[in-house]
Amino acid sequence: MTTAGTTFSRHRPLILLIVGLIIVFSLLYALRSAIVPFATGLVLAYLLLPLISWIEQRLPAKGRWQQSKRVSLIIIIFIVMLAIFGVLSYFLISAVANAFYVLVNYAPQFIARGLWELEQFAKLFQQQFPVEAQQQVYDFMLEVGTAAGAAVRGIFLTGVSFIPATFGLIFGFAALPVFLFYLLKDSEKLKEGFFTAFSPPVAEHVRNISSIIEGVLGRYIRAQLVLGFVVAYLVFIGLLILEIELAPVLAAFAGVTELIPILGPWIGGITAVIVTLAIVPEKAIWVAVLFLAVQLLENTLLVPRVQGGYMRIHPAIVIVLLVLGAKFAGFWGLILAVPFTAVVVEIYKYVRQHITVAEMPAQKPTKATKGGKAD
Repeated sequence: MTTAGTTFSRHRPLILLIVGLIIVFSLLYALRSAIVPFATGLVLAYLLLPLISWIEQRLPAKGRWQQSKRVSLIIIIFIVMLAIFGVLSYFLISAVANAFYVLVNYAPQFIARGLWELEQFAKLFQQQFPVEAQQQVYDFMLEVGTAAGAAVRGIFLTGVSFIPATFGLIFGFAALPVFLFYLLKDSEKLKEGFFTAFSPPVAEHVRNISSIIEGVLGRYIRAQLVLGFVVAYLVFIGLLILEIELAPVLAAFAGVTELIPILGPWIGGITAVIVTLAIVPEKAIWVAVLFLAVQLLENTLLVPRVQGGYMRIHPAIVIVLLVLGAKFAGFWGLILAVPFTAVVVEIYKYVRQHITVAEMPAQKPTKATKGGKAD
């Protein structure tokens, strides 16, 4: 019969490690705004390390090249990434700058035309109802307009409140290239140095739980990349149907901004609407409808399905987690609810398996092991 003290002493390394993980997760959540650039660096390192290792294994393994090949590969990859980012930014910034120039010059006409089209649409919508119900519909539309205005004002005020914290993010992202360079250059040394800081019994559990966390986060990153690709594809098809210029650039930008939680889809959609206003203003409303439809499809079908598949959580549970995360932790809860739950579930399975194996009675030796050969 085992006592609580015996159980604790038997599983003391694992119990202490779990307590340490709870403390670490709590600290990370408390410092969540400050660690965003470094979390971004870890994600980029996770994506780039397999490519660097694959190329590194196919390069000559002798001579002076051996000492500098990883540094050279990192520099080359940085240059390629910078070139891709520069080309995409050039086309996008040029399109947005031209759009703003046109909008500033023709803003009165655009605003008047837009208001007139909204008024005509509202009248047409109101006429679809019986005469006795049209007044109620009109009042309802006024309430919706008032609520939309209040929501826009709330978003603006919230954005202003985040300005002081933005300076810290700017400094963090300014240091991101250097941080990413050292992560890619010394990833193996950093891992070994981290694990050797623990005693052997604890280090074994640290390695296993680190592998669990790495696997879950890897699946989450792949899920986000799949969502970004699907959104870019749907937006590209929609813009082609609407015959919008710069459809590939706008679709690619929408896919990239999709990786930015919450604000990303709005950034991609607003940018596309602004560019469309400058090129073909009569189609701007349809571009806005396209992005709203894509977001509705993504939030109701794609996110639960894709994240549920990669996180190995049922889509119905994913929906519940997203709602609860947004309720209790707001912006960060919406981002972290699903991966955090997946990590907790995997760690629980590991702890349960370890305790089950540790408490199994030792197998009694058979006659064959006692006497040598079995009859």
